[in-house]
Amino acid sequence: MIYHNQNEQVIIRSMIKTDIECFVNGFAEQSWHKPVELFTTYYNEQEQNKRSVIVAEMNKKVAGYVTLLPNTNIGPFAIKDIPEIVDLNVLIAYQKNGIGNKMMDVAENLAREKSSFVSLSVGLHYGYGTAQRMYVKRGYLPDGSGVWYKGKQLEQYTDCFNDDDLTLYFLKQLQPKQINK
Repeated sequence: MIYHNQNEQVIIRSMIKTDIECFVNGFAEQSWHKPVELFTTYYNEQEQNKRSVIVAEMNKKVAGYVTLLPNTNIGPFAIKDIPEIVDLNVLIAYQKNGIGNKMMDVAENLAREKSSFVSLSVGLHYGYGTAQRMYVKRGYLPDGSGVWYKGKQLEQYTDCFNDDDLTLYFLKQLQPKQINK
């Protein structure tokens, strides 16, 4: 499905099977390890309606992706029927073109079909700085449950590592979809 098409330069669409190899190669070229199994799982879950996979394409090349779960089994919103945005990535060569925001627009619109809220978690180290700022600008607020590590709420004064598993959860109230008259 095509969600957005800007003069065929930037297209936001559902994942297709050939994206798997394109993403693995694209991330390898920038020295990020993203295994083929990750993208195969995402594609299979999309085909089983367990996850939406939103892909950005720029000038006919994959540029990024984000996924949306209809609900989650971990974190503060587990089993509350609140969709969760998971794993937003834009390849370095395509960053600073508004692609992340375009994919977020689509993810939020899909979430709005199921709930008036959408959640996400973001890593706390500086590698997530751009995403942290974007989420706040888009109206996401920390949910108040504190820091989570490896999928569990971190107790006060507990040791942890500042790695990709140290996260903070955010929640956004979605505005009803506007009907053009």
